[in-house]
Amino acid sequence: MKIETELSDYAHRRDTAGPYADNLEVDALIVGGGFGGVYCLYEMRKLGLKTVIYEAGNDLGGTWRWNCYPGAGVDSEIPEYQYSIPETWKDWTWSTNYPTYDELRKYFDHVDKVLHVKKDCAFDSVVVDAQFHVDEARWHVKTADGRTAKAKYFIVAAGFAAKRYIPEWPGIDSFKGIIHHSSFWPDEHVDVRGKRCAVIGTGASGVQITQAWGPEAGSLKVFQRTPNLAVPMRKRSLTVEEQQDSKAFYPELFDLREKCFGGFLYTFSERGVFEDDEEEREAFLEKLWKDGGFRYWLANYKDYLFDPKANRVVYDFWAKKVRARVGDPQKRDLLAPLEPPHPWGVKRPCLEYDYYEQFNRPNVEVVDIRNNPIQGFTETGIKLKDGTVHEFDVICIATGFDITTGGMTHMGLRSINGTTLLDEWKSAAYTYLGTTVSGYPNMFHLYGPHGPTLLSNGPTSVEIQGRWIADVIKHMERRRIKYINPTPDAARKWKKRINELSDISLFPTTKSTYMGGSMPGKAFEQVNYAGGEYAYHEEIRSVLPDFKGFTVVK
Repeated sequence: MKIETELSDYAHRRDTAGPYADNLEVDALIVGGGFGGVYCLYEMRKLGLKTVIYEAGNDLGGTWRWNCYPGAGVDSEIPEYQYSIPETWKDWTWSTNYPTYDELRKYFDHVDKVLHVKKDCAFDSVVVDAQFHVDEARWHVKTADGRTAKAKYFIVAAGFAAKRYIPEWPGIDSFKGIIHHSSFWPDEHVDVRGKRCAVIGTGASGVQITQAWGPEAGSLKVFQRTPNLAVPMRKRSLTVEEQQDSKAFYPELFDLREKCFGGFLYTFSERGVFEDDEEEREAFLEKLWKDGGFRYWLANYKDYLFDPKANRVVYDFWAKKVRARVGDPQKRDLLAPLEPPHPWGVKRPCLEYDYYEQFNRPNVEVVDIRNNPIQGFTETGIKLKDGTVHEFDVICIATGFDITTGGMTHMGLRSINGTTLLDEWKSAAYTYLGTTVSGYPNMFHLYGPHGPTLLSNGPTSVEIQGRWIADVIKHMERRRIKYINPTPDAARKWKKRINELSDISLFPTTKSTYMGGSMPGKAFEQVNYAGGEYAYHEEIRSVLPDFKGFTVVK
């Protein structure tokens, strides 16, 4: 079967009026209808600006419209993972502290109900070309189905995972069974009972699919290059009463999440690993483990992401905990090796509830492909380098994305200097403040390169960046500014700042999504702001109201 790999495979024109009109003229055009895009629409409306969202998917929700693979759910807890906008939480409650994709879709339907988002959305709209025309001071934006829109402000809210990555395996289209990329999963249920199944990849989606398929599949083989150093989620049901009771504190909690490193409701300990003796350390790590979620990652000792010796202590505790859960010694060594594959926490850990227990089932295997990679596909399965063929009925490709930068570089963005963003960022990405790009006047982006993005809780980051973008535009409107363009020098300094924050840590030791991702040929570079949400907020605020680092044209 042909496997879908591009957003443009979904482009389709629904209407000819309203946001779907040809030659659309608006004040602001937003690309993306997930958390970031909807929040920016909310802010633009407050400024009285005529704004439209172009969304490639068929409904609101961004990643939660695409990610409907088995077991798909969020890794940030409630109430951290939602908008702080009072209308959206006043009459809304969740069933659990870690909702699955279907509940997040319902949440976006609720957000639409209270904020009337969809009347300003054009769905199935894939942007393929965009350029700022200096004479008009307007962006000209084209979609895959041939429409053009013009806007003074262009806001890219495509997120960090808009561009899928599927390795170019020979014979992939010849496979006769069912095959999908996790983020292009069909809405229809794929029945795996009694079937021979494969999951390629052990990132977040690989872990979640393994948990969902392990109990159901006839057999399941998980193809692992690098073990996932996952931590317990501690998922539980939430009652309506406990949520209603805590809503009195929501405004303070939403304020607090912006003060914590990762935008959650906790932050790093004030102590280093070796300030505690062994007994104190064991008790501290045990409590983080028991409380679950990202606490073991972002509420841990303050020095473990900087000092290799401290990091090893954190890894060894993790390995001890996980190894106790895996019965087979061979599987145990593959899933939780005694020697760390990389420092603990330099990749965003996945949250799991019974991932490791799946490998105690007689029908679930882990296939080590670190030194015996996938060579290609046959009509009936997957062929490895040593010639082994594994036969399957259903295959899930969970190889992730052209991470962080891919959403922007594959949108046909062209600068006022005649270059394309795709070419400019081949060797390295440059932004100013993680919200603007030199050569692209009046263009803003959020939850993308050089913001706190992958080191953070999404809704926290998009609100910090979305408010900043709105305030910039408010100043521009009041002062009758035609356009602003970050200077190349400001972009170089910001890049230096991104690297300084990263280079003092253990992040650059490992090829990860933080360092540009694992796609072949992609630049190895830090693409996130590693100083935490509050420091980031302070830095981007310091350039206002004087537009430091920008060329301002009135």
